[in-house]
Amino acid sequence: MTDDDRPGPGAGPGSSAARGPAAAWPLENALFSATLLAQRLPWTDAPARALGLDALTREGLTRRLLAHLARSRSGRPVQLRTPFGSFLVPLTTDDAEALLARAEQAGALAPASGLDAGGRRYGLSPHAAPDTALAREAAPPAGELRPLLAEDVDRVTAARRGDGTLDGQDWRAGMLRLARRVVVGADAAEDTLLSEVLAAATGAVDSRAYEARAAALARRLAPYLAGPDPESLAGRLCARGLTAADARTVPVVAHALALVSEAASTTALQALALLAARAAASPDRAVALALRRYPPVAAAAHPVRAPFTWRDLTVDPGTEILCAPALLPHPPGEDGPGSWPAALCTVPGGCAWTPFAALVAEQAVRAVVAEARPVLISPRLEPARLPDTLAPHGLLVALTDPEGRPTDARVTVGLPAALPVAAPGYAPASYGALARASADRLERHAESLAACAGNTGWNGDEAGERFRMVLLGHADRCAKAASEVRAAAQRLSG
Repeated sequence: MTDDDRPGPGAGPGSSAARGPAAAWPLENALFSATLLAQRLPWTDAPARALGLDALTREGLTRRLLAHLARSRSGRPVQLRTPFGSFLVPLTTDDAEALLARAEQAGALAPASGLDAGGRRYGLSPHAAPDTALAREAAPPAGELRPLLAEDVDRVTAARRGDGTLDGQDWRAGMLRLARRVVVGADAAEDTLLSEVLAAATGAVDSRAYEARAAALARRLAPYLAGPDPESLAGRLCARGLTAADARTVPVVAHALALVSEAASTTALQALALLAARAAASPDRAVALALRRYPPVAAAAHPVRAPFTWRDLTVDPGTEILCAPALLPHPPGEDGPGSWPAALCTVPGGCAWTPFAALVAEQAVRAVVAEARPVLISPRLEPARLPDTLAPHGLLVALTDPEGRPTDARVTVGLPAALPVAAPGYAPASYGALARASADRLERHAESLAACAGNTGWNGDEAGERFRMVLLGHADRCAKAASEVRAAAQRLSG
């Protein structure tokens, strides 16, 4: 008998060896449903957040309700009915992992589906990975990843706007290109259709269209797997025994591409924001914090297709196990949910590709901060009071050159001058950060113009000297403008 088969603390001599889950009361069902429905109305949190009353936000109320259920049901999973379905909800992260592991061991789980903040379901990349040892051996180490990432990171940083801010669409496109290069190979880097077909296949999981879209994905991957890039993850896998003809190869590579794409495009941007807000001290800690507090798979429903018993709990077919670690009460002494292996993939016990996807995100962030300093424009984050959600589409991050970088006499006019659209609700300090970034650029532009004017190539004739004076005049005006913009930034920042 395993630990999970033994009767729980509530099973005494006169009780049955196993029993069904406790059902929540109608009022508890109503309150839980209300907190889920409120996720679709983000403005409802504004008064509570403005007053610092985190317990009255949507996430805070949900955690308090689940903590009440844990106290009133002796910590046992509870059956909750909502407008989005009926769910068996484990009330601690340890119980959630143990319950899913037992169900997986019994062969009782069907593929999971994700649930967004408003209760809407979406498809998840079907889990497919080699054993942990092979995955660890095939994954390119950090030292070999850096040269693979350099070109794509440079593209993303070079595409920032004139004020230094990153465009969300450019960031996502660049990170998807990076993921294709790392996982599938250099020839696939420009194949944007590959990412689109992968997303279409993932979104069609559990639908009639899945088989056709999975076949289309296999056809799209076939040319790259026939002669794989030896530096890519696919090439390293094929060098260790997998072949293009092996039925496992396409699902394994597709799943790795899905996880790396998500980590690079979403988690890496969140990590940059956390670094800029000084909520984390290094890229690896920033990525770990982003995966912990803002997992891409924040909630998942696991359908049960066969009966099984966990401790003294019998789970029947047709039940759906809801795992949402971010909504569970925080462990004592910790700010935020406990560590959760299903941040990127929901398979019980953890996915062998998850550490590699996190490593790619970490190395992408490390490559960015090696060349630029991130400045968070919006939203405003306080390290001691991080929000419960940090949607990538709501982030505005600027990149400025590191302080002390020497001038190389190149005129810095290569970036477009487009400014981001002002969004209602930006704090004055956010505009202050934008102004400081602009002042920094003006100062560097003045320095590069002065360095250019100092070149001896202007010494030959009178026309050269005239051009030199024009350059020096522009440099002086840029320096004065930088000083005035910096004063305005200080005013805005208070």
